Amino acid sequence: MFSTKPRLRLLLLLWLLCPLSLSALTSDRDQPMHLEADSVSIDDASGVSLYEGNVVITQGSLQLWADRLWIHRKDGKTRKIVSEGNPTRFRQLMDDSGEEVRGHALRAEFYLDRDELLLFDHAVLEQGQDQFRSDRILYNRASALVKAGTSAAGKERVQVIIEPQKKAAP
Repeated sequence: MFSTKPRLRLLLLLWLLCPLSLSALTSDRDQPMHLEADSVSIDDASGVSLYEGNVVITQGSLQLWADRLWIHRKDGKTRKIVSEGNPTRFRQLMDDSGEEVRGHALRAEFYLDRDELLLFDHAVLEQGQDQFRSDRILYNRASALVKAGTSAAGKERVQVIIEPQKKAAP
């Protein structure tokens, strides 16, 4: 039989994690994507383009910075974007709060058809003062789902910092 204290602790922990829901600005998907880089190599046969040197992507409120970036296209549609950097960084506004979500890692993979972002190696995802840290973080922008550590097929433990909510002034 389970003791009520561990259950209570688990319920409290789950309740505390609720403010970390991340729901990206949905209108960003309908905006044009702007890319800048020092150089580009486009291979039409494979559908892969490589952008190198001070890469910047902007799409609506979404911004991404990287050292190298690969865009994978098939049937005229962008399917996947892979970025590497020291670190590669991104930020985007949230629908519900207008607050910004930020993240960085050594490698990031965006799967556009699933609206998912995978952060690898020294991965950090932040909203306000709250943050996740692990070797691997999965962030589904459409469903506001975040997985980290072993639940995202990582190997390191997850570190979560949740700042207390500030009380409103009387």
